[in-house]
Amino acid sequence: MTDASSTPAVPVTIHRGDYRPPDWQVPDVALDFALAVEATRVAAALSVVRQADAPTPLVLRGDGLTPAAVRVDGEGWNDWRMDGADLIVDLGERTAATVEIDTLIHPASNTQLMGLYASNGMLCTQCEAEGFRRITFHPDRPDVLSRYKVRMEGDKAAFPILLSNGNCIAKGDGAGGNHWALWEDPWPKPSYLFALVAGDLVVNRDSFTTMSGREVELGIWVRDGDLDRTEHAMQALKDSMAWDERVYGREYDLDLFNIVAVSDFNMGAMENKGLNVFNTRYILADPDTATDVDYDGVEGVVAHEYFHNWSGNRVTCRDWFQLSLKEGFTVYRDQCFSADMGSPAVKRIEDVRLLRAAQFPEDAGPLAHPIRPDSFQEISNFYTATIYNKGAEIIHMMATMVGADRFRKGTDLYFERHDGEAATCEDFVRAIEEGAGIDLTQFRLWYSQAGTPRLTLSLAQESGDWALDVTQTVPPTPGQDDKQPMMIPLKLAAFAMDGSGAALPETLVTLTGATQRVPLGAFAARPALSINRGFSAPVIVDFARADGELAWLAANDDDPFARYEALQQLMLDTLVAAVSGKARGSQAVIDAIGQTLAGAATDPAFVAEAVLLPSEAFIGDQMVTVDPGAIRRERLALQAAIGTALESQWRAILAGAAPPATDLSRKAKGGRRLRGVALAYLAATAMDDVPALAFRIFSDADGMTERQAALATLAHGDSDERVAALDIFYQRYRDNPLVLDKWFQVQAWSLRADTVDAVKELAQHPDFTLANPNRVRSLYGALSGNQAAFHQADGAGYRLIADLVIALDPKNPQTSARMIPPLGRWKRFDDARAAMMKAELERILAQPGLSRDVTEQASKSLLG
Repeated sequence: MTDASSTPAVPVTIHRGDYRPPDWQVPDVALDFALAVEATRVAAALSVVRQADAPTPLVLRGDGLTPAAVRVDGEGWNDWRMDGADLIVDLGERTAATVEIDTLIHPASNTQLMGLYASNGMLCTQCEAEGFRRITFHPDRPDVLSRYKVRMEGDKAAFPILLSNGNCIAKGDGAGGNHWALWEDPWPKPSYLFALVAGDLVVNRDSFTTMSGREVELGIWVRDGDLDRTEHAMQALKDSMAWDERVYGREYDLDLFNIVAVSDFNMGAMENKGLNVFNTRYILADPDTATDVDYDGVEGVVAHEYFHNWSGNRVTCRDWFQLSLKEGFTVYRDQCFSADMGSPAVKRIEDVRLLRAAQFPEDAGPLAHPIRPDSFQEISNFYTATIYNKGAEIIHMMATMVGADRFRKGTDLYFERHDGEAATCEDFVRAIEEGAGIDLTQFRLWYSQAGTPRLTLSLAQESGDWALDVTQTVPPTPGQDDKQPMMIPLKLAAFAMDGSGAALPETLVTLTGATQRVPLGAFAARPALSINRGFSAPVIVDFARADGELAWLAANDDDPFARYEALQQLMLDTLVAAVSGKARGSQAVIDAIGQTLAGAATDPAFVAEAVLLPSEAFIGDQMVTVDPGAIRRERLALQAAIGTALESQWRAILAGAAPPATDLSRKAKGGRRLRGVALAYLAATAMDDVPALAFRIFSDADGMTERQAALATLAHGDSDERVAALDIFYQRYRDNPLVLDKWFQVQAWSLRADTVDAVKELAQHPDFTLANPNRVRSLYGALSGNQAAFHQADGAGYRLIADLVIALDPKNPQTSARMIPPLGRWKRFDDARAAMMKAELERILAQPGLSRDVTEQASKSLLG
């Protein structure tokens, strides 16, 4: 199976408004696989039932398939034809039939990693969104739900383990060294949730007793040698199952739950019913090879995929325009789980930082789209931060407005009403509306309008009382020039900075108009405002602060997220002014960070997040025209000033013993995080002893968190210690693909002036391959996120990414297309850079045989 041959020359745009129910349903699917890496034979039997009032042909989607045989009700059938890639079967007057199709597929040559493909001798599947049509002909749409029975047979030596969805109901030995297994999934599911894995695997087994007393057998399947790195994932799975019962009342519904870790995978993981398939990076973890961030990632992604069992599997999405129905809701659920398992304040900071880094730019660029899109050419391009992260914020806002108890009533109604159905975003909103007793008519605009709302605030005073005037605007986005005011839940509080003790306690204000006045009460002097506490809404706030207000809030606000926001805004204002040539001085920032560090002993995790400078990209997002060189220069200057002024405090943090790498408590992880921040601040000062200090931390580290933080610090410089550390790290971990990804990544993230050249060299390294998406992301993805390097003035960074897109597209269009969005932000940069970015997009589009994935991303990006 090749990857470009089935791509249409002219991409077809699919519109949400054109949806109509399927003409045929497929209540039962039987699949019989004769497995082999080079060529697998698939015999599919579809029991079809006509839903249309009048006779209509059965349309079965295919991608790169040729039917070897077609039978209807057991007899050879000639009344079929191919329409492009699809199989059209004319069933005449029949209202029900069994349609059998034989196909031959080639897993080894399936570099797209969609459908059934080979990964290091193992066979596995990825079917979301439209990969099942690469296995056999099928309607392959999420509103066609079927019960599956799957028989697999293959060489017992090559594939000793045979797994699929549901329960294994029979197995045995076959002829010629083969063996077989028969799996049955009793729950109707769409084809995108089908899964099959065959390979030489070992298992970590455990069990979980549900709230009704059923025992569920759990298994995490990995390659030999990786078993001892699965304990954290197993604990995360059991914690997730218990949490979903406690918080949502959702019990697991099968007697078996399996996870398989795969090294070649386009996504993070996949929630296939009862058989989750994971990228190895979100399963394998031990202190020597995984950072604290990796551990948190494993826990969060395991939870996310498990939670999909209800929010995605038992209730699935009617069509792909409703993708955020399952993804936004499930991201919200995994965020809440991770907050409960660790620090709610730190988790909220992390979630908002990701939203601002990935989704806000998406909302402000040529690829902006609502969380329920109106059209697409290739659905894989809509697995975006808007669908996932902004989608989660929409759920978060609903939960904020109604409170935990009423939100639970709404979700209970949603699950009860739509269990076993393919639902829509509107179904979810209506359930919350009815269950919680709230009118969400205006709130529905969040599903249909793209763009990040901007709130402009000003204080007004009348007869001693203060009020806040709010003006709301939603910027134009592609295809949406005129926007209506959104319904926005805004948490705020007000404090007296004069020591009088007057305050307005936290208040939830619901904004509904283009302008609105919010009374604050009586204050003797201008109050300090704590705005969008807990990040109650995904908005941008413009508010002219009084002198000293942000520093006061950073020290005194009673909301942890608001304290973080105040300090970040103080840093941001200072940096933007410096980049714009309006120097403000750094003393206020230094003083505020110094005061924040005083709390390091009690809450190092929060302090580590609060004292980090805003990223270069986020600083650029505040500017009309981004100047990457000036941003890096001024950010490094402020970092150096903070490092120098607070040197004794940074050194004191590093002088203490690092928490043991095996200690995964909140305080221990926070302590390690703060040590990494302290080292980075000292490194910015260019003090002579810092490379040796960093190398000593690197050498003495008992775990990956400290080791990688020290390596990343050294990678920015040009010391002998840098060269030695990179070589030691490579020699130690060269046989561990996940850790070797970190080695590539730290070099592509480097602040050195020769980073683009270094990436070119690394792309020729014997351990680099385009065949593995993790490796591609670790090098090229890191470069595109390295603002000054990617936007190097000669355009070399742009050419490098465009070369990658062109080379990778024939092999893996999905991963290739995800490298394009940074080029699409060309309007934000100076004329010279904009011209070079546009030229690279045009060069990509000029390539013959371009995939739908890349064509859609590049053409939309070119429009700016």
